[in-house]
Amino acid sequence: MEQAVFESVRYSAVCHNCGAELECWGTQALTYNGLEWDVESACSACGSAVAACGGDIPTERREQMLSEHGPARLEVSSPPTQSVAIMRVLRTELGVDLAGAKVLVRRVLNGGYSGTLPEMERLARKLRASGISAVATRP
Repeated sequence: MEQAVFESVRYSAVCHNCGAELECWGTQALTYNGLEWDVESACSACGSAVAACGGDIPTERREQMLSEHGPARLEVSSPPTQSVAIMRVLRTELGVDLAGAKVLVRRVLNGGYSGTLPEMERLARKLRASGISAVATRP
């Protein structure tokens, strides 16, 4: 079984109970269930604490994660003759149409497809399961 891959960010929000500043920790994790977004928060003013698991990463937190940790790249070392197999995985995993998959496969083969480390590792694992040599790397 492959290990979980995760990245976390820390941010502030407003406490829903008292309106004070809330300290939050968000984590995007690749687990056996796929990508998960989990948040824990604690209010130093009223003591309110919340943990929420599951769901998609909010765009703002994803951008923060990319800014703080840097983007990871999906690298494929399989020959371009496997581009149809790569497109098949991209279409299935990303929900893109054929035209979108053709654009993405070019970006993948050129080393220009990037995202968070858990996102890229998820795609790399799906590609490897299809017999395509792929890794998630951080430049």
